[in-house]
Amino acid sequence: MKIFKKCTCCENPWYTRNEFLKDKNTELVGYQANFCQLELGYFLFNHLTCESTIAIPAGLFKDMYAGPLFSQRLTGTEVCHGFCEDMDAIEPCDAQCECAYVRDVMQIIRKWPKEAHQPANIVQGDDYKVPYLPNIEGREIKVT
Repeated sequence: MKIFKKCTCCENPWYTRNEFLKDKNTELVGYQANFCQLELGYFLFNHLTCESTIAIPAGLFKDMYAGPLFSQRLTGTEVCHGFCEDMDAIEPCDAQCECAYVRDVMQIIRKWPKEAHQPANIVQGDDYKVPYLPNIEGREIKVT
């Protein structure tokens, strides 16, 4: 199965973007801009379980945005708030700028409903069924 992202510190896997976003142990903390190609910038997430920071290309989230896309970048002008130049800024931006959609995607991520992350390979609760394996004589042996 393909993995969406694996923590570079503890190697915890998330198999889908939704699984990653709804994990209560992931928190959006910033955006590292690439002004030449915005999709190549990185959204920065803290992984609260191991206290590391995970960078994910912004392009993997672009499809979450359905609003207008502006062609002119306004970075450094009088209407620019400078959020994209501050890696830790996660505020929305009201400028009609090429970068504005990234700020809107960040708001979508921030508001994503969170749940406890339960890795798929860990069996929990009463759903666990003890497997039975045949031995070489054909009798079943209970694995404990």
